[in-house]
Amino acid sequence: MVTGEILRPRFYSETCPEAESIVRDEMKKAMIREARSVASVMRLQFHDCFVNGCDGSVLLDDTPNMLGEKLSLSNINSLRSFEVVDDIKEALEKTCPSTVSCADIVIMASRDAVALTGGPDWEVKLGRKDSLTASQKDSDDIMPSPRANATFLIDLFERFDLSVRDMVALSGSHSIGKGRCFSIMFRLYNQSGSGKPDPALEPIYRKKLNTLCPLGGDENVTGDLDATPRVFDNQYFKDLVSGRGFLNSDQTLYTSRETRGYVKRFSEDQGEFFRAFEEGMVKLGDLQSGRPGEVRLNCRVVNTRHSDVLLGDS
Repeated sequence: MVTGEILRPRFYSETCPEAESIVRDEMKKAMIREARSVASVMRLQFHDCFVNGCDGSVLLDDTPNMLGEKLSLSNINSLRSFEVVDDIKEALEKTCPSTVSCADIVIMASRDAVALTGGPDWEVKLGRKDSLTASQKDSDDIMPSPRANATFLIDLFERFDLSVRDMVALSGSHSIGKGRCFSIMFRLYNQSGSGKPDPALEPIYRKKLNTLCPLGGDENVTGDLDATPRVFDNQYFKDLVSGRGFLNSDQTLYTSRETRGYVKRFSEDQGEFFRAFEEGMVKLGDLQSGRPGEVRLNCRVVNTRHSDVLLGDS
């Protein structure tokens, strides 16, 4: 973990005391418009924080001098609901201009996505600055694919001082939301190049996925990540125990010896899962790059005065 900004709870208590309530109100509006959107916003924290720390870089659009992270292998046609962050930023700018960073918005909104869907609520540490640049290559090099196995995930999380328990608990973010057929076609029809389905798939569930994602079908069709995709609970882990994990990177948590114990424990004790998830999200939010930053006025673009910085990084 790299030392950067000093993060603390209630960072905006004096400069923008309404900040956290504004974010939650906007997340409530987004959930009413489209239930899936809050899960999509929560995913932004993972895809932002793993790539050079929690700095809002994942939100930046490409420029002539910079390939951003939105079109990286793990993000293209996958990350969504950026407009929700835009709406939150607009509401905050009306109340507290040039005060709340986009990076902090992602952290607050991710917490609210969990709380608003029935999961735990926790105090977030704030005070991040926004990145002046983004890197598609860094995202490609770091972010795991849906094919990842437990060993790969353990090693990846360990690089960021996140334990096996943290990794399994944070995988529980898939308690809400949907995934694309694109991400599971190999599991259904050619696991490990065998020309056969993943033997870990429970047969009735596999038939359901075959119907949803037929060979030659539209691979952008989406399926539920667990049996209760609008409720943040421990059903995700119960599904893994039953062989009904949607992604390979999910089901491998139960088939692998190093992680199976945590999956079983979380499937049996929702309270323990919630506690572990909170701890993991706070630790994830602590990741920083130590690079210079600012409070961006628009979450998708770097402030004009820093255009020379982008040119220097291209």
